[in-house]
Amino acid sequence: MYSIGVDLGGTNIAAAIVTVDGQIIKKASIPTLNDRNDEAIVKDMAKLCLQIVSEANITQDEIHSVGIGSPGIVDSQKGEIVYANNLKFRNSPIAKMFQKYFNKPVYLENDANAAAYGEYVSGAGSVYKDLVAITLGTGVGGGIILDGKVISGSYNAGAELGHIVISIDGELCTCGRHGCWECYSSATGLIREAKLAAQNNPESLLNALVGNELNRMNAKIPFDAAQAGDPVAMGVIDNYVKYLAVGLVNVINMVQPEVIVLGGGISAQQDNLLNPLKERIVNEIYGGAEAFKTQIKIAELGNDAGLIGASMLYKLHA
Repeated sequence: MYSIGVDLGGTNIAAAIVTVDGQIIKKASIPTLNDRNDEAIVKDMAKLCLQIVSEANITQDEIHSVGIGSPGIVDSQKGEIVYANNLKFRNSPIAKMFQKYFNKPVYLENDANAAAYGEYVSGAGSVYKDLVAITLGTGVGGGIILDGKVISGSYNAGAELGHIVISIDGELCTCGRHGCWECYSSATGLIREAKLAAQNNPESLLNALVGNELNRMNAKIPFDAAQAGDPVAMGVIDNYVKYLAVGLVNVINMVQPEVIVLGGGISAQQDNLLNPLKERIVNEIYGGAEAFKTQIKIAELGNDAGLIGASMLYKLHA
């Protein structure tokens, strides 16, 4: 038997057929076209699932369930997307709508939670009981798994860890607050600071690596320049790690999970990120070095974490 995982995004919809041990055997994606209503998008989601079933040369009878990871506030018990700011979904009964086209049990979860669950069941967190997943991408996503359960609060909008404020009156966040962790530890925040540093320091290697075109800056370039010994870039990375550590220490002090798994594009830096990060955490964590027992690891599933986690949502309802 297989399950299907769907990753519903504001730009693309991805779907995958997944084995019981978390192996993807077929996947595909289509544009979301997010200016459409929920019915049109759900219909396309179902068509995509039917397509990959056909392409995998299996039957619908071999699919036992479908899991959907969605942005926004998700009521997993009702199977509804309560609110998603980049989709026209408001209290949309997605599970029931989907079953009109693909008659299987349908489970729904926030996309960051689904990605965290993917790492928990099949990735870097598979040997742990408790996990917090942090995604360092355009924003900072968070997912909390405690004793095998997804923690999203009484009203389904918990674990928005990127919107913990770490700098009062700091940078304006897309959520409307100032100083959110996301403003400083996302790839967007790193790129902003790297551009500013390059602009203020024309001699920096940062400028050379983008051909003096700041619009070509990405989150990898400041790491590359820092590794090459550029002092300006080293300062940018040191500042980035400082803010990332502050947020992670907050998470550890609140939850103290067995492991924190870092995903997203910046996590590709591996030890270039982990080593200075752990040094910062040791110095800031409540209780000092002896209290620093939480493991910090790099995610293993990459962009497939959300698909695999969504496909495994049935385990939460067994």
